[in-house]
Amino acid sequence: MTVDMSDVTKVQWFPGHMAKTRRIMQSNMKLVDAAVEITDARVPYSSRNPEMDELTKGKPRVILLNKCDSADEAVTSEWLEYYKRNGSFALATDCRSGKNVNKFLPKLKELLSEQITRWNDKGMTGRPIRIMIVGIPNVGKSSFINRLAGAKLTKVEDRPGVTRGKQWISLQNGEIELLDMPGVLWHKFEDKQVGEHLAFTGAVKDDVIDTEYLSSRLLQLLAEKYPSALIGRYGISLDGLPDGEEQISDCMAGYELLLRIGKKRGFLISGGKINTERAAAAVLDEFRSGKIGRFTLEKPSEVG
Repeated sequence: MTVDMSDVTKVQWFPGHMAKTRRIMQSNMKLVDAAVEITDARVPYSSRNPEMDELTKGKPRVILLNKCDSADEAVTSEWLEYYKRNGSFALATDCRSGKNVNKFLPKLKELLSEQITRWNDKGMTGRPIRIMIVGIPNVGKSSFINRLAGAKLTKVEDRPGVTRGKQWISLQNGEIELLDMPGVLWHKFEDKQVGEHLAFTGAVKDDVIDTEYLSSRLLQLLAEKYPSALIGRYGISLDGLPDGEEQISDCMAGYELLLRIGKKRGFLISGGKINTERAAAAVLDEFRSGKIGRFTLEKPSEVG
């Protein structure tokens, strides 16, 4: 298997609907009182669009570390402390279980307490708080809104790019108005690792990257950070992996693990060869669904 990861940076990451969303976001930011940026707790750094600071400039912001039930709990706590030290409002949530979603509105009102007091002083009691929901694809924006509303208001699918147009959603008897925006990536990933991490979590469509290479890179990373989880899930040995001079590419150890998983699972094709495509699809699916374990691939100390 030979795949050049430099090809990943040449992929068209900024399709037309994302460029349009960026323009809509800029023009509508003046209509809201705050922005809610939803990120993926498994990759807190990579899942934050670096353009978001400029796009939401001048607006208070709440950062949600979503999918926290699939992330390493100890590392999530490190991220929450990191944001607190930097004066940011952050909350760990999980929309599948509903964890901490009920803490969001109190957090938002705390952030906007001075503004709400000014409204009340001007006789604007009951004015709805208007917020914009932003984030990259597949971090759970629609799931968060549906969970917050207690009803299925927006379409949810486990693939990027489902939400295509802006939509206002009224909650709490008109107390809160949400402006939901489609997910927005940025023009180009200068950091190869950022692109990989987003691909691991499904923020980038699988059809633009070789899934065997991607799963090999993921397995290599998990073997370094969470070896016991791989052993426990797949019943494979991590001994004898290529390293040093034997590791002729940046994912040979991961590819060997993919072969071992395929063999263990009985993913075979004619001639007794291992069906690495099937094994790769299984690994990516099980990582994204949390079946392998709870992982966070980035720590605050690693990203500055």
